[in-house]
Formats: sequence, structure tokens, C-alpha cells
Amino acid sequence: MCLKQVSMRFSLRCINKITLLTLLLLAGANILLAQTVVKGFVKDASTMQPLPFVSVYFKDGNGVMTGSDGSYSIETRKSKLKTLTFSYTEYKKVIKEVIPMKEQTINVELEPSEKMSAIIIKTRKRGKYRNKNNPAVALIEHVIENKEKNRITSYDFVQYQQYEKLALYLSNQPEKLKKNLLFKHYKFVLKNVDTTTLEGKALLPIYIAEKLFDKYLRKNPPEDKTIILGERQVNYGDFLDNKGIKQYLDKLYSDINIYDNNISILNSQFLSPIADMGPSFYRYYIRDTVEINGNKLATLYFTPRNPNDLLFRGTMFVTLDGNYGVQNISMSISKNANINWTKELRINQDFEKANDGRYHVAKSTMMTEFSLFKNSSGGLFGERTTAYKNFIINTPAADSIYDGKDIIVRNNSSEGTDSFWLDNRSIQLSSVEAEAYTNIDSLRNMKSFKRLGDIFTFLFSGYIGFGKWELGNTNTFYSFNPVEGFRLKVGGRTTTKLSNSFYINSYLAYGFKDEKFKYLLGATYSFNHKSVYSYPLNYLKVSYQHETTIPGQELLYSQEDNFFLSFKRGNNDKWLYNKYFKADYVKEFGKNISYDVTFKNWIQAPAGDIYFQKVSDNSFINDITTSELSAQLRWAPNEQFYQAKEFRIPIINKYPVFSINFSQGIKGLLNGEYNYQNIHLRADKRFYLSQLGYVDATIEGGYIFGKLPFPLLTIHRANQTYGFQDNSYNMMNFMEFISDEFASTRLDFYFNGFFLNKVPLVKKLRLREVATFKILYGGIRDENNPEKNPDLLKFPTDSQGQPTTFALGTTPYMEASVGLANIFKLVRLDLVRRITYLDHPDVTKWGLRTLITFNF
Repeated sequence: MCLKQVSMRFSLRCINKITLLTLLLLAGANILLAQTVVKGFVKDASTMQPLPFVSVYFKDGNGVMTGSDGSYSIETRKSKLKTLTFSYTEYKKVIKEVIPMKEQTINVELEPSEKMSAIIIKTRKRGKYRNKNNPAVALIEHVIENKEKNRITSYDFVQYQQYEKLALYLSNQPEKLKKNLLFKHYKFVLKNVDTTTLEGKALLPIYIAEKLFDKYLRKNPPEDKTIILGERQVNYGDFLDNKGIKQYLDKLYSDINIYDNNISILNSQFLSPIADMGPSFYRYYIRDTVEINGNKLATLYFTPRNPNDLLFRGTMFVTLDGNYGVQNISMSISKNANINWTKELRINQDFEKANDGRYHVAKSTMMTEFSLFKNSSGGLFGERTTAYKNFIINTPAADSIYDGKDIIVRNNSSEGTDSFWLDNRSIQLSSVEAEAYTNIDSLRNMKSFKRLGDIFTFLFSGYIGFGKWELGNTNTFYSFNPVEGFRLKVGGRTTTKLSNSFYINSYLAYGFKDEKFKYLLGATYSFNHKSVYSYPLNYLKVSYQHETTIPGQELLYSQEDNFFLSFKRGNNDKWLYNKYFKADYVKEFGKNISYDVTFKNWIQAPAGDIYFQKVSDNSFINDITTSELSAQLRWAPNEQFYQAKEFRIPIINKYPVFSINFSQGIKGLLNGEYNYQNIHLRADKRFYLSQLGYVDATIEGGYIFGKLPFPLLTIHRANQTYGFQDNSYNMMNFMEFISDEFASTRLDFYFNGFFLNKVPLVKKLRLREVATFKILYGGIRDENNPEKNPDLLKFPTDSQGQPTTFALGTTPYMEASVGLANIFKLVRLDLVRRITYLDHPDVTKWGLRTLITFNF
């Protein structure tokens, strides 16, 4: 497998997760076996149902929480610890004696507190579960039938204020980190520990973000307006994209609306317990009917039919007033759910009664605990709390609000001050959380921390910082290919420490086989006076480059000239020498709309086994010169991304992305030899399929007007590496197909283990099914076909004179693959089948392609 392909693919899927992964590695560093081991289950003494999220801890602060099935496992090396405490909200605390230095099992039954005893759950008698004639299913069907009227969007007008707090903590690790030499300068941060949020756990805050805004909703015509009153978050400095981190975490911890059929959490779609299809995937049990503040409620317990599916288990209180709304819900995921790195996930939502008798959410809390190792007592704990207040129903706001932008940032000079947040927070920060702001500000300004940041930047980006400039990319210092042989390359670029507006990047490379130098010199001016990769883009870039390329190879977020991509299957002998002069202006504006205007003067010369030979007289030409002016318009509504050093990584959501590109060749300008027009259109969209996962779909097409030699036609994207490329044809050879008109469709299916979760034994591996299908229609008109037009250049051939480049006929090119993802939680392996054009030289029907991804 091509490891660099893996590395850069890892960048596409995972750079927006690097901070999280790094913290997990630190959190799980201690793997020494404890001498005292205690395991067991915790149940409700009245119902004998398992109790998830019970705090189980020794007096020294070492603690765990029970899983969704009530199980726990805890270890300690301290022989003096002889008692274990079990604590859970609204239950009586229990302390059990343990035998030091031995492995033992202790099962515990917790008694409800006096408050809880008023709503003791009464489980139905066990028996074969059926939906038919089941009063619990009848009740949930009433809830489903009334979902639309219980949504907040059912009102003609709604206004409210929303406060969000998102916090991440290292759990149970501060004492270990204090002893680590890497953190010897940061002990003031490690002392700021919270031991009250979760009993038995020491929490070290490492990230805090807050947001306060007003929401205005209108039903007809539909409008959703947000006025941001204030935003605040910790800032680790330049080596992390603080905005990108927040956007990524906001996606992981997105708003939860149980009235939606699907709830998006940790980049996955969980089926709501009150989804339209809920009775097909959940079991429901009426536990009791209770009366709270004069309101009669039914206590409904729900649990997955298949514990491996992305479903919840928990309890909801349903109003019995004819509205069948939810008054409270507490739920968690099964420990067997096919989701990675997540030890626990629990959600609690409280609803309050409005004047019209219906309920709307007042507070929502989601807690998660992550760990690289299943039995690790430490990890990463995350909590997102959202509070809603000042609801105004069916009273319209001013027309100017509905007619304005969807998101308005109200300039407030006091939003960064402590007094602003003290006055406006719905939920006040703990003293530990408040101190985290101060500590991280101090940390960011320390020279030792900046050096540590430079080390991480080098490890993940390949650039070594020297203040005002950087040396890199180290991944491309050495490579090899059939044309250049061994290739050495060194490059660098300036940083914002030299200028916020002007940037220079360059490199110099040398091939020992062709004995030629390659180089690049580029200069960029940012009209935003910040990084040229920061939203919204607004820059002009001018560059001159002499380089080799493989026609038809397009690697996402990676460079061809790195060592690991030097390894390729089949013949890899068709190359071009290119000289480019480019002037490129890019601007983003409005609702994620951007345009890109480029002028390019391009000289192509053959290399390797490619020759520019005329059909008419078999003469050879040295090169082809083109002058081209192009413009691209791109629309990506609601697009978010993580900001990397050299590119931005989109955070894929449900919204489509459209682009249209038009190019005009200009004959006579700077020796340009051809007049032509090229139009290219593309649309990308992710379709969520609830429990079936999702599908990524791409539709693409292009048409070239004019008579052109083959290097200027569309050379379809091929992949001869051993890594799986989404955007290319994995069984197509380089330069195998050329078109002047084409249309293609790509479908990538991600089933997230829906089928394998039902297979005994196999389901324990938590594998996930993937499948792809790609189809390409195309062709070459007679005016561009060298077999019918002697004024053109011959298509390339192999050493025996056999053709290796073809035009698509009436039969489309097709390939499909099936594969397994989540192997060891990281590896995807696809078996790819080429379906058509099997008689072409050097092709095979089958191939194995692999990919490394980091997904929850």
C-alpha cells in the first residue's frame, strides 16, 4: 500500500481530528496493569434493570462510569485502597469493601432516593416482544403522530435566546501528566482540576467555547435567522486552526432535536426513539404513570432491537394531555454500538410547558467520553450544554430581521469581557472552567509551548518552521519515477510573521536520470491581509513553474512527487514536461459563493513513452503551447471546513456543492497555438439514509469546442497507485481514455455496519460495509479523432506500437467495488472490479485497494 497516499488521505479525512487524536494518545499513555482489579454490574434494586453512567471510584480519584449495560471494570496499583464507592444521581450512594491486590467481582444494586421512589419503574413481565397489541407501541405511535405539532417550527413565529457551552477535558490524567517531562513547564495548567462534575473523576479542562445568540423563525415564507450576540473560546495560537476546531466540534456536538427522524452525532446518524420508523428498530416498555406538578406523564423505556445498530436506550416522559409531547428524555448509546473511540455517550433534555400547553426544550446536555483503549481509566471527556430562554410564540419580529442575512454578527465591544458573559450566560461557568481561559492564554505566550507547537506542525504538515519562513514539504524531499529516476527536492515558503499580505513559495528539484532541474517560484498577495487559505479567500497569485506530470493523475490533497507515491502498478511511463506561467485571482463572498479567474500560458513537451507525432507525415514536434483564460464559479451552501497549512478540508454535510468552469484558448497570445472553448460542470451531494448509512454522489460532465491535439482534450482521471482514490478510476491506466465530451456518475455507499451488525461473531469485529460504482460515458468527435483527421497528433502507443490510449465508444467505462471499512478502526480494504474494456493492454479485472481513515 502506498503509505504517502495513506498519509495524505488521512489528511483529507482526519486533519480536522488531529487535536482530538493527540489528546487521546496522551490520555491513554499509561498501560501498566493494576494489581487490584474489580469488575461487575450495577442495577436498579427495584426493577433489576442495568444502570448506565454510575460513577464507580476509589478515594484517590481514580474512577470509571458504568456502561450502557451497567457493567464496569476498574483497576488500581495502590494497595492501601480498600473501599469502592458507587454513586448515581437520585440513588443512594453505596460503599463496598474490596480485597487489595486481587481480581474480584462486585455486583451492586442501588436503591432509589426518596425523590426517585415516587417514579419507580415497573417493568412489564418478560415474554416475547411484539408490536401488535402492545400499549407501549400504541403510545409511541401517538407521539409520532403528534410530532409535527410539537415541533418548535409548528408555530407561525418563534423567538428565543440560545446559550451554548462546549467543553473538553482530559479525565483521570493530571497526576500522570505532572510527572511527564514534556509538561514540566505547564504545571500551572495541570493544577486546574475539576472533581465535582463527575464523581470519582478528575477533569482537566483543555477547551472551552461559548456562544450566545437570538433566533427568529418564521413558518411562511420560511425563514431562520440568527443574530450572534457574543462568541468566545480558548485560543492555542497559530499552529491550530481555532475556528476550524470549533466548526468541527460543533458538527460532532450538533443540536439535538428528538423530533427529527435522525440525530447527527459524532459524524453518524442515530435513529431517534420517536422516529417514524422507531417501532421497527426499538422495543418500548411502559414503566409507570406519574404526576409531576399537576401534569400526568407516562414513563416510557426504549431499547434497541439490535444493540450493535446506531440507536439509543433510555427513558422518556410523555405527556398524557392529548398532545403526546416529550417532557424529559434521558438516553445513551449501547456499548456494542458500531462507533469508534467512544466509551460513553449520554443525552438529557428537559422541556418546559408553554402557555398553550405544549412543551419546548429548555435545556439540552450531551456528554461523551472518548478513549483509544477500551479499558483505559483515562480519556477525553466532552460536554455540550445548551440553554433556551425568552420564548416568544406567534409574535412576528420586525420585517428587517426576516429580510436580512441568515446570520448576523452584532458588533459588541464587550463580548470578550468577563462582565458580558457573567450578565448573559444562562448557565454560569465553574471556577475551573473560568480559569481555563486565563491558563491557556498564558500557555499560548510561552516560548516552550510555541516550540512544542512547531514540533506538532512539522509532524503533521511536513514543514519545519524558522520564524518568517518554513522549510518543506519534507515528504517530497526524495522520490523516484521512470523519467527522472532518483529525484531530490527542497522548498520553502514565507509565513505571516514576515507579512500578513504578501507570501512567497518556491522549490528546486533535480532528476538524476533526465539530468534536468525543476522549479517553482510563486508570489501571492492577500487582499484580506491574512492567510491566503483563510475564509473568505481574496487573493492574487502569480507563479512560474517547470515540472513533470502524469496526464490524468489527480491526487486529492497530496503531491505526486513524494517517496511513497513513487510505487505504482503497471506501466508508468507516460509523462509530460510542463512550463506554466499562471496568474490566478480567487474571491469568496456571500453565502459560500466563490469565483476563480485564471490566466495560464502552458508549454507541454513529451517525456517517457509519449511522443508528439503527426498523423499526416509521421514527423515529431517538440512541444505544444497554449494560452488560456478560465473562470470558475462555485457554490457550496453552508460549507464548513478545517483550515490546514496548505489547503482547507471540507467538513461534509447534507448540502450540495455546485461548480461550473469555462475556459477559452486564445490563439496568437504569447505563442498560443489554439482557439477553443471548454465547459465543465460538477455537482456533489451526500444523501443520508438513516440506519442504512449514507451515499456520496457526484455528477460531472464536460464539452470541448474546437479542433485540438490529444494533450488538450479531457484525459480522464486514473489511479495506478495501490491506495483507493474516491475521485479517480482505480482500475483505469494513466492516459487510457481521452474525450472531448463526457458525462460521469460516481456513487459511494457507506452502510456503517448495518448488515454485518446482524451476523453472529462477525458483529463483534465492528466492521462496516462500503461499496462504489463509477460509470463514464464519453467520446471524441471526428474533428478530434486522429484516425479520421490527419492534421492531429497520433495517440500514444506502447513499445510494440500497440495503442494504449483510446476514445470511449458506445459502451461506457464502468468499475465497481465492495469493501470492508473500520478494520482495526482505521483501515479500509476494497476489492475493485473493472467491468468494461477488458481487452485493452495491461489491464486486469480485479484489484485490491486500501485506505486509512479516522472515523467515529
